[in-house]
Amino acid sequence: MPGQHLPPDHARGDESTVGGYAAVHARPAALEGRDGLSYSLEILTDSTGDPARPVGAYLMFVQWRRVGEQGVDGHLESDFLAWGATAAQARRELHALPLAAAQRELDARIAARAGAASGRRRWNVMPADDAP
Repeated sequence: MPGQHLPPDHARGDESTVGGYAAVHARPAALEGRDGLSYSLEILTDSTGDPARPVGAYLMFVQWRRVGEQGVDGHLESDFLAWGATAAQARRELHALPLAAAQRELDARIAARAGAASGRRRWNVMPADDAP
């Protein structure tokens, strides 16, 4: 199914924030990670287990497939970045996060994932010079 282009409605918010971008463009923001892959972001909430801050909001970065049929290839999640008494309140708090801060969070998650792995990109199928 081909995509549909909807013109932005700048009266709906500040497109430089996570929630504002989604409102203005009627779709989640898309970011390019430091790994060269494309990501969309979404705000999710969950229980924190802390009675003082019962609900936390975090970003889920959906990693899109680079090669082959269009689809999702994985995801990364931030820690809680906003809190509230309700899911709606925590989500509202995270809506105001600047996209630049979301980009930094994505890049930090990618760096942490690369540090946990061998450091080689997974689409690099040629053996390394030091491979046995």
